[in-house]
Amino acid sequence: MSVKDELKKIILEMSYEEREVTLASGRKSHFYFDGKQTTLHAQGGLLVGKAFWEEVKKFAGPIDGVGGLTLGADPIATATSIAAGLDDQSVHAFIIRKEPKGHGTGQWLEGRKNLPPGSRVVIVEDVTTTGGSSIKAVDRAREEGLEVLGIVTLVDREEGARENIEAQGQVLHSVFTRSEIVG
Repeated sequence: MSVKDELKKIILEMSYEEREVTLASGRKSHFYFDGKQTTLHAQGGLLVGKAFWEEVKKFAGPIDGVGGLTLGADPIATATSIAAGLDDQSVHAFIIRKEPKGHGTGQWLEGRKNLPPGSRVVIVEDVTTTGGSSIKAVDRAREEGLEVLGIVTLVDREEGARENIEAQGQVLHSVFTRSEIVG
């Protein structure tokens, strides 16, 4: 079974639910992808790292880092960094806080010392709906002096994220689209 086939099985088992929910975008939906249930799963995390690394490698190198908004991006960035390391590539993980650290350095970005200004990075996310969180992560990374090459998401819900992200001049790669997961 391929990485994507195994990963799809875990997503369907652990992350996909058909029920009424309110999404981060404020929209109501009759289905939900709880990406963290897959990215924090032992085998799911391993497969996520491998699948994301395959997508990240599609961007023109060199690639210095992968990361995004806490909390959804945290396990993905780490797993992808490890998968890159197993492929003899040094790609550091980073985390973008939702607000600056309230003490010490007051920083927005964790992993800063690994990524000097000008570092080339890819934003990662578990699920995209409208792309708002991804665009926030791109903006914050740029404010921190990083060069953003694009965005990779585990699941694109196919509800406008790609169009909104592309309208901002970014590229969105998805490991899966909603259609690929549930038809």
